[in-house]
Amino acid sequence: MRKLFWLIIPLTMTMSSCNEKKVDTNPFFVEWTTPFGVPPFDQITEDHYLPAYEEAMKLNNAEIDAIINNSEVPTFENTILAYDQAGKMLNKIGAVFGGLRSSNTNDKMQEISKTVTPKLTAHYNEIGMNQMLFSRIKAVYEKRNDLNLDIEQMRLVEKMYQDFQRNGADLPEEKRNELKSLSERMAMLSLTLGQNLLSENNGFKLVLDKNEDLAGLPADIISAAATKAKENGMEGKWVFDLSKPSWIPFLQFSERRDLREKLFRAYFMRGDNDNETDNKKPLVELVSLRQKQAKLLGFNNYSQYVTDVQMAKTPENVINFLTEVWTPAIEIAKKERNDMQAIIDRNGEKFKLESWDWWFYAEKVRQERYNMNEDEMKPYFTIENAKQGCFYLAEQLYGLKFVKKSEIPVYHPEVEAYEVQEKDGSHLAVLLIDPHPRQGAKNGGAWCGTYRSGSWENGNRIAPIVTMVMNFTRPVGDKPAMLSWDETTTYFHEFGHALHNFFAQGKYRRTSRSVPRDFVELPSQVCENWAGEPEVLKVYAKHYETGESIPDVLIEKLQKSEHFNQGFVTTEYTASAILDIAWHTSEITEDTDARAFENAELSRIGLINEIVPRYRSTNFGHIFSGGYASGYYVYLWAGVLDADAFAAFKESGDLFNPELAAKFRKHILAENGMGEGMEQYLKFRGKEPSIEALLKQRGLK
Repeated sequence: MRKLFWLIIPLTMTMSSCNEKKVDTNPFFVEWTTPFGVPPFDQITEDHYLPAYEEAMKLNNAEIDAIINNSEVPTFENTILAYDQAGKMLNKIGAVFGGLRSSNTNDKMQEISKTVTPKLTAHYNEIGMNQMLFSRIKAVYEKRNDLNLDIEQMRLVEKMYQDFQRNGADLPEEKRNELKSLSERMAMLSLTLGQNLLSENNGFKLVLDKNEDLAGLPADIISAAATKAKENGMEGKWVFDLSKPSWIPFLQFSERRDLREKLFRAYFMRGDNDNETDNKKPLVELVSLRQKQAKLLGFNNYSQYVTDVQMAKTPENVINFLTEVWTPAIEIAKKERNDMQAIIDRNGEKFKLESWDWWFYAEKVRQERYNMNEDEMKPYFTIENAKQGCFYLAEQLYGLKFVKKSEIPVYHPEVEAYEVQEKDGSHLAVLLIDPHPRQGAKNGGAWCGTYRSGSWENGNRIAPIVTMVMNFTRPVGDKPAMLSWDETTTYFHEFGHALHNFFAQGKYRRTSRSVPRDFVELPSQVCENWAGEPEVLKVYAKHYETGESIPDVLIEKLQKSEHFNQGFVTTEYTASAILDIAWHTSEITEDTDARAFENAELSRIGLINEIVPRYRSTNFGHIFSGGYASGYYVYLWAGVLDADAFAAFKESGDLFNPELAAKFRKHILAENGMGEGMEQYLKFRGKEPSIEALLKQRGLK
C-alpha cells in the first residue's frame, strides 16, 4: 500500500513574465488545511508533480546526509529511527500521484510516469546501497541485543537491516552497480507493460447496431451498453468493452456465439497481438532481468528471492500447495465441462465447448440445477446495499461508525468520502470510495490503497486516508447500480483491506502494516465470508423498490449454489498462479518465446482447452506492475487462513463474537507488524490452519 505523510517545507519562488516574484502555489510545498488533511485534489495539477518530486528528492538526500555525517556512535534514535522517518515528502507526493495514476489518469500523467520513474529508481538505489548509511544500520543491528529495545524496535532494526541486504548493500561495488542498472531497467519495463495493458484495455470496443445482435441479453445489460455507446458518441448503438461489468454479462447471456468469441478473444489476447502495445518481449526481458537480480543476491531464482521473506518460505512449498489444490480442482472442472457439453449435445448443437462458451453454458447449468438466475438476485444487491452491508459488519465487529462528509475533498464527482469513527465517536480514518469504471482514466480491477498510511509521530497518531477503488456496474436509467454476487463479495473483500488500514497501529513506518504478501489477503478475504451469511444478508440485502429483505428461498438458492462452478473458478486462478511461479523459477533468456513458454507450462499441468487462465502472461498486471511477481499464489494461500479464521467465529456460535473480534483486530489488523505472519495468526487462533477448511469451503473435497 502507498504511504503518505505530513511535511512542511519553505515555499519556493519563481519569476513571473514581468520579472516580479510570486509565491509558487504548488500544493505539495505547503501544509494541507483540508478536513483531516485529505489531499486538496482540486488544487493539484499535472504541472505540480515533477517540481515537487525534484524538491522532495533533494530534501530526502539531505536527510540521508544528516544521518551518515552524524559524528556520534550509531544508535537506534540517530540512525534507525532517523532513517524510518526520512522521505516523508516523497511518500506524500507518491501516494497522490500513484493513486491518481491508477484511478483518474490521463496521457499527461502517463508521460510524467515515464519521466519520473527512472529518476526515482536511481534515487532509491543510491540510498539503498549507500555504504556509509548501511554501515551505521549494520552497527546498530550487530549490537541490537544490548540496546534494551522493545519488541517493535527490535523488529524495526532487523527488518531494516534485512531490507538493505536484500537490496544488495552488502555486495561488492561492481555487483551493486550492476544491480542499480538492472533495477532501473526493470522499473521502466514494468511501467511499459502496465501502460501497454491500459492501452489494450481501452483500445477495444464491440459495437453493435442490430437488434438481433442483442439476443439473450437482459434489459439492464442492453441499457448499460446503450449508455456506453452514447458516451462514446455512438448514440443508437450498443457498446461492450473489456471492463468486467461489460464483458462478463455479455458472455453469460448473449446467444450470439460468434460475438461471444470476438469479445472474449479480445480480452484474453490483450498484450499478445503483435502490435505496438504487445507485451511479449518486454515481459521476457523483465523476467530475465529479475533472474539476474536474484542470482546477484545469492538466490537460485527470483521466486526463491521473493518467497524467502514470505510465509511460504520457498518456491517448492508454493508449488506443492498449488498442486494440492490443482489436483481436485481440475477434476471438478472437467465434470463441469462435461455437464455443459451435455447441454450442447442435448440441444442438437454441433460444436465442442470453447472458452467463450463457458460462461454462457455455466449460467444455463446454474438455472437448471439451482433454479437461480442473477436477475432475481440483483435487485437485492444494489451497490448501496453492499456498502451498507460492509458498514454493518464493521459496526457489529468493531463498533465503527461511517459519517458521510461532503466537505472532504475528492478527485472525481463519483467518489464518496466518509469519516470513520470509533464507537466513542473519536476520529479513526477517512474512507474514499470510487465505485465505477471510467474508460481511459482508470485501471481495471478493484483495489484498496492509501493517500496517507496510519502512523505515529512525536507521540501523536496520524490517522490514515484510505481509498477503495472498484469497477462495478453503473446505474442504468432510473435504476440503481445492481451488483452480481461476485461484485458484492469483491466489495466486502476490498473493505477488509480498508479495515486493515484503519486499524494498523505500528509506531514506525517500516513495521506498521508490514506483513508478508501471503498474509495480506487474510484481512480482506475473511470479510467475504460474512457477506453470504443469512443473518447478515437479512440486514443489507434489501429490494431496491420494496425495501424488503431478501427472502429465505433466495438465500437457500444462494447457499445451495455456493460450490457452483468452483472447479472453473479455482482452476483458472490456480493456472495463473502456477504460470507466475513457472516464469520466476525457469531459466528465461531474452530469446524465450513467451507464447510458447506459456503454452508448454499450461500443457504440462494439464489445463483443459476450454479454460483460459484468469490472466495470461501478457496481461498479467499483478506480476509485471502490481507487486505480486512470484506471489499471485497469495490469494489462495490466504484462503486457507480466512477459511480457518471464519470457522472460529462459526464454531463460537456468534458471527460477531466480541472476544474473537477484539483478538482479530489486535493481532491480525492492528499489531500485524509485530511478528511474522504465522506468529500473529497463532496469537489469534491458537493453532495453525489446515488446507482442509479451504478445500471444504470450495467444495473440492
